[in-house]
Amino acid sequence: MTPPRGALTPEQAARQTIDTLLGAAGWAVQNLAEVNLHAARGVAIREFPLVEGHGTADYLLYVDGRACGVIEAKKQGATLTGVETQSGRYAQGLPASLPAWRRPLPFLYESTGVETHYTNGLDPEPRARSVFAFHRPETLAAWLIAAPAQGATPAVRADVIADAPANTAAGTFLARMQQLPSLIDDLWPPKPQAIAKLEQSLRENRPRALVQMATGSGKTLLAIVLSYRLIKFAGARRVLFLVDRGNLGRQTKKEFDQYVSPYNNYKFGEEYIVQHLTSSQLDTSARVVICTIQRMYSMLKGRELPDEDEEHSTEDAEGLFKDTPPLEYNPAFPIETFDIVITDEAHRSIYHLWRQVLEYFDAYLIGLTATPSKQTFGFFNQNLVMEYGHSQAVADGVNVNYDVYRIRTNVSEQGSTVEAGYYVQLLDRQTRRRSDWQLDEDFAYDPAELDRAVQTPDQIRTVVRTFRDRLFGEIFPGRTEVPKTLVFAKDDNHAEAIVQILREEFGKGNEFAQKITYRTTGATPESLIRAFRTSYHPRIAVTVDMIATGTDIKPVEIVMFMRSVKSRSFFEQMKGRGVRVINPADLQAVTPDARSKDHFVIVDAVGVCERDKTDSRPMDQKKSVPLDKLLQAVALGNVEPEVISSVAARLARLDRDIDDADKARVVAASGGYGLKDLSRRLVDALHGDFSAPASATAPQLAGEGGELRAALTEAAKPLSDPALRELLLRLRQQADMVVDTVTADHLIEAGFSAAASDRARSMVETFESFIAQHRDEITALQILYNRPTRAPLTFEAIKQLADSLQAPPYLLDESALWQAYAALDQSKVQGASRQRILTDLVSLVRYAMHQDNELVPYPERVAANFKAWLGQQQAHGKSFGDEQQWWLERIAEHIAASLDIRLEDFDAAPFNQRGGLARVHQLFGTQLPKVIEELNRELVA
Repeated sequence: MTPPRGALTPEQAARQTIDTLLGAAGWAVQNLAEVNLHAARGVAIREFPLVEGHGTADYLLYVDGRACGVIEAKKQGATLTGVETQSGRYAQGLPASLPAWRRPLPFLYESTGVETHYTNGLDPEPRARSVFAFHRPETLAAWLIAAPAQGATPAVRADVIADAPANTAAGTFLARMQQLPSLIDDLWPPKPQAIAKLEQSLRENRPRALVQMATGSGKTLLAIVLSYRLIKFAGARRVLFLVDRGNLGRQTKKEFDQYVSPYNNYKFGEEYIVQHLTSSQLDTSARVVICTIQRMYSMLKGRELPDEDEEHSTEDAEGLFKDTPPLEYNPAFPIETFDIVITDEAHRSIYHLWRQVLEYFDAYLIGLTATPSKQTFGFFNQNLVMEYGHSQAVADGVNVNYDVYRIRTNVSEQGSTVEAGYYVQLLDRQTRRRSDWQLDEDFAYDPAELDRAVQTPDQIRTVVRTFRDRLFGEIFPGRTEVPKTLVFAKDDNHAEAIVQILREEFGKGNEFAQKITYRTTGATPESLIRAFRTSYHPRIAVTVDMIATGTDIKPVEIVMFMRSVKSRSFFEQMKGRGVRVINPADLQAVTPDARSKDHFVIVDAVGVCERDKTDSRPMDQKKSVPLDKLLQAVALGNVEPEVISSVAARLARLDRDIDDADKARVVAASGGYGLKDLSRRLVDALHGDFSAPASATAPQLAGEGGELRAALTEAAKPLSDPALRELLLRLRQQADMVVDTVTADHLIEAGFSAAASDRARSMVETFESFIAQHRDEITALQILYNRPTRAPLTFEAIKQLADSLQAPPYLLDESALWQAYAALDQSKVQGASRQRILTDLVSLVRYAMHQDNELVPYPERVAANFKAWLGQQQAHGKSFGDEQQWWLERIAEHIAASLDIRLEDFDAAPFNQRGGLARVHQLFGTQLPKVIEELNRELVA
């Protein structure tokens, strides 16, 4: 079929696009008759005839006056794999009289203008790969200069790799990967295995690899060590580390800078430049670039990104896009800018809107995630090189396990109804001003509206009171200090109410509970997070989602959910704030009465642990999407009809809710448009009644629906101004929230979940199986199983038993075991709320062996035995003076903690404060050895 006059054939359209791509990448595209090899560093010559039998190359590439590659052009829609033989034949057909870097020509491209394949003939086993566009001439020149002489065996010289810039290292990156030195870092599992498997995947030239590691098990450190080795020993020019929040970028920069090389004792930041991108200016000397995926997307689109947009999860905007606005090639950021792209929390950063960022660069992709989904595995070509789940991390001591404590109330389960005639309050979200409103009809609301459209202070208060009252008796028995607690709220207003009620109900001041959200003023969110991590105050931090992912706050022992979460992966990340292990001394520095962090507790006030969750966060109805997310989506280029119509409706509604003064502010901020005007522009564009000017983006939006997208883009253009968006959001926040001060909430149930009971039962079974299995091997068990022999039980023997129980795979200690027995039968367990000591293991073993009918703290048993011994002494006519009695009581306390007392112990506290060994000799005389021997025997019975 003959194309219409003036229309391009598919082949011509492909050539035209290829010409444009080459020009953008720095190539001078010339016809053969008009060749000037000195016109630019890189010259692409169209329709170049080769030696007989090799045909005509669609494009012959020259760099610095010498031929180096070819491009085979095909019409759009053509498949390219079968074309590789043709371009390979072209590479061998350069006339012998013409200069070439090497023969056959090493760089081969096949392209339709839409899809491009590239083969690097300098690699050990050249393999075609898909690339976004063409490489720049200076990049190919650098690779050619670095390549070994033709015919030579690629080799990696340690002196060259260690001291020279990456571009001068021998061979290609893939060639250098074949000879990496052994890993010598002393790392916790599973990082050494993961690094080894990632490097093996790279050696095999696999373009994508995925690592699944439990939250808190060190994904960032893995990325740092891998990046260091790839830069130092494989000559990687630059590594891009992508995060999805600004605060995670700041945290990651610190970790990179502080990593100490085991090869030369330099810190990473001293040896190589690490850049945290906070603007659009890339430091070309940086070897590692840390950046949010939102900022990199904006940079590639040629847009500025407001700082606040980096502090919102990538999921929020991504879910609004059905048809993703395409990325175009940006000459400021060539596709070869990065050799390696590492994306942290890959489950959130690789779909739909954001996957373009990863696929833009000609780089190996490495994904790190704790919660992969089916889409994650698919994107990374099912190349899961390491799988390390939460249970494995707990077994290795890298994570701690958790229990779920459920709080259910009437209002949180059923909502409420306020009858007509009662007064409720209206809260102006913007000014926080309250006014009374008498109901002329019943006002009903369901749980989903809580703390969004309706706030019920007594519901929050009931949850907080229950948490307060059960904290030291059930949730963390034996504690007197509130453990570091992270509370997730629904929004900023909800967080505000929670903080106030926490302070009131615990009877504490401002420092006790702090709000940490993007709207925190005064102290910066970073300083509050730092204080929460390293200082005594605050004890409780209330956030929306700022600390939900990645932020490392190891002392957290309680994660409290007062908001629901639909995304499985997001929930796992939020839950993961509690799994991180911490050195006991570091924990005690911020929580003085904590002994160690052996578990954490999820306090679930909304049933979040009971609901099914999806792998993603689809937003099926735009009416449920907040205005700020809609505006952000439009600012990022989303002009889908569902989004635009939702924005138009919100603007029209807002126009009815604000006064004339605020309407004038909108006109001034928008350059002359009122809210009705803005809404009408969007509606007209949707209905085809709005025409985009010729200068609009229509050429970029060619194809089916291109005219509509161009019109919608132009109509939404005023909303690209961050100042106008911020004003609209402030005005929208003036809409009132109903505060129900009438309803009194009531507790339905509070307690550990069935899953916690199952874990308790499993822990008890493991313990009882352990002592039965090792009764003849461990000294303490031998003695306790054979008590009629009256063999002395020593502290050293109990310490050996404790060490065996705490070692993998058991990871049991006396505190966890005591709580497990209490969870199964509290009627037979005493002292569950008290601090445990090591000698409580004696009571645990005796109870597990059924020698005792009740589980009694060991100090109480010793105290009872001491009282019986005193009675025996009195029955035989023996009495003690007040000072002797003091010494005997202290001896009993020492035996309760250490299982025996020896003469040298009297020179330690508290005995040395009363004269020590000399004084006890004076008081008991020749009877002292007999008294010690009897107490050591009788009290531990």
